Amino acid sequence: MATASGQTSWQPGFQATPHFGHMAEQLRRCIQECLSCFSVCEQTLAHCLRKGGKHAAAEHVKLLVDCAECCRAGASMMSRESAFHARMCALCADVCKACEESCEEFRDDQQMTACADACRSCHDACRAMGARA
Repeated sequence: MATASGQTSWQPGFQATPHFGHMAEQLRRCIQECLSCFSVCEQTLAHCLRKGGKHAAAEHVKLLVDCAECCRAGASMMSRESAFHARMCALCADVCKACEESCEEFRDDQQMTACADACRSCHDACRAMGARA
């Protein structure tokens, strides 16, 4: 905060520490990865339902929904600084890993590959954040 003379006044200590800066960047990245994965999972769900067949198998569809919802909830909890966000991130990492593996079964499908990639990135970010649980 600037004073009348234009000098910066003291701010709360946690904002000034390099460790907090790293944590804030890690948190921002994890929120971004969760929101991206949520969006890709939703798009992939619609894609799978249009394609039908193995793409629309009940277990695969449920996993896409679980992943999208975990990612949405995780991003929300991190954004509002919930005391439970690290535990949600640990769960989200597990669900993203399972969804990644399920989507990788459809290697010749570009949308499924994009979903597997998004799940992998989100898994990595959430695993790091969940390690704080």
